[in-house]
Amino acid sequence: MLDYIKYYLAPCIQVLATLGFYWGGDYAWIAIAAFPALAIGDALLPYDLKKRNMKSHFWAYLPVWLSTLMLPVMYVVFAWSIANHDLTYWQMIAGVLGCAWLSVVPGVPATHELYHSRGRLARFAGRYGQIAFLDTMRMEVHVVGHHRDVGTAEDCDTASRGTNLYSFVFRSMIMSTGLEMKLDADTLEKRGHTRYGIRHSVWRALLTVVVFLTAIYFIGGWVAVGLCFAAMLVARFWVEAFNYYQHYGQIRVEGTPIEKHHVWNHYGTLSRLVAFEITNHADHHLNSYIPYYKLVPDEGAIPVRSIIVCFLSGFIPPLWHNVIIKPALRRWDREHASPAERRLAQEQNRRAGWEDWFDDQGGRGKKPDKSALAHG
Repeated sequence: MLDYIKYYLAPCIQVLATLGFYWGGDYAWIAIAAFPALAIGDALLPYDLKKRNMKSHFWAYLPVWLSTLMLPVMYVVFAWSIANHDLTYWQMIAGVLGCAWLSVVPGVPATHELYHSRGRLARFAGRYGQIAFLDTMRMEVHVVGHHRDVGTAEDCDTASRGTNLYSFVFRSMIMSTGLEMKLDADTLEKRGHTRYGIRHSVWRALLTVVVFLTAIYFIGGWVAVGLCFAAMLVARFWVEAFNYYQHYGQIRVEGTPIEKHHVWNHYGTLSRLVAFEITNHADHHLNSYIPYYKLVPDEGAIPVRSIIVCFLSGFIPPLWHNVIIKPALRRWDREHASPAERRLAQEQNRRAGWEDWFDDQGGRGKKPDKSALAHG
C-alpha cells in the first residue's frame, strides 16, 4: 500500500500549488518553491533501488491521471488569480515559473506514461495534456523516432559529446518539430491525402493552443494569456533540457539492438516518485508498454547524480562536462560500449576537443566487476 501512496506526492504538490494561486499574494510562490525543495531533498536522500510491489493497474495509474488533469487546471486557476488578485510583478513571475516547472515535473512524465499506454483515451489525454508545454505533436516522434533511433545521430533527444545545453535545446526543438511534421505528412501521403492538408496534426496542435489560450483570456484577460503563454514557452525549453540528460553522449551503432546501458538512470528517492519512474527507464526502452510501476532499477548502471542536480549543472557547461558527465562516460565507454561504439565515442571525443581516455586500453574496453551505486 505504501508504494501506491508515495506516487501521490506529485499530484499533491500540484494541488497545493494550485491552491496557492487561488489564495493569491505570496502563496503564488508555492509552485516554484517545489523546485528547490525537491532538488535539495533528492540530492540529500540516498539512492532508491527498490523494486515496487504494485499489482493494481488502476490504483497505480490514478496519480498519473490526476497529475495530467491538473495541468490545465493549474493554468486556469493561475489565470483567475491574475484577474482577481492584485499580484505584484514578482508574484506573477513566480506564478509563471511555477506553472512552467510543474508542467515539466510531473507534467512530462505523467503525459509520457499515458501516451505510451494501449488505451485510446489514455493516449488522447497524454497527447493533449502536453499543451502545458506546447508539444501536443510529440507523441509520434517520440514513440516512432526516439525509441527507434536512441543513441544515434538521427535521434533528436540524444546530445552528442561536447554539445552544451543551450545549443542542444534549440536544435532539439527545431529538429523534433520538423520530424513531427514530416512523420505525419508521410503518413497522410501514404493514405492518399495532401501532405500538409487539413488532416495534418499541426493544425490540431495550433487549434489546441488557440482554444486553450482563448479559455485563459475569458478567465483572466490578455495579461493572463501573455503570462500563461510565457510559462508554456519556458516549460518547453525545460522539457528539451531534461531530454539532454537522459542519453547525453551515449553511442549506439545504427541498426544494432537497444540495450539497458543506452540510457542514463537517476535513482533519486524523490525524483523517482514525482517523475513516475521516467528517471528509471532502461526497461522502458526495451519494451515501451511496460507501465512505470513495473520498471526495475538497473543495479549495473553507471551511477549519475540526481536528475535535478544534473539539470542545474547543465546551465554551467564546464561544470556539467567536467564534474558529472565525463567521469560517467569514461566508465560507460570502458565497461558497456561495444568495440564499434568505442570507435564512434573516440571520434566524438576528438571532435569535442575532449581528452582521449581510450589510449590506456588501446581502444578496448573492459567488463566491469561488480558495479555499485553510490550516492552523489
